[in-house]
Amino acid sequence: MCVFCKIVNKEIPAKVVYEDDKVMAFHDINPQAPVHILVIPKEHIPTVNDLEEKHKELIGHIFMVIKKIAKEMGIAESGYRVLVNCNRDGGQEIYHLHFHLLGGAPLGPMVCR
Repeated sequence: MCVFCKIVNKEIPAKVVYEDDKVMAFHDINPQAPVHILVIPKEHIPTVNDLEEKHKELIGHIFMVIKKIAKEMGIAESGYRVLVNCNRDGGQEIYHLHFHLLGGAPLGPMVCR
């Protein structure tokens, strides 16, 4: 079982900021910005490549949750970034779909090497 599934199952503690029947959001343990929240589906979906038609509503719901959390964290007006990594070359480290919500400071331009 992956680490995010263990968090969903309450086997590993996390600083949860939002939870409903479909998703969970919690503080990243290695924050890359003053606000760094991970938003995950409770269903184990390894990567973006594993999304199916049946997940369309779930992905829309995740973005509505991100919007709500950004407002609650006080970063909606100043701005924030939503980032999803896919597979090794995309920087994915945990193979459970997750969305990084980053903000609280100027994040600078996106840079590709």
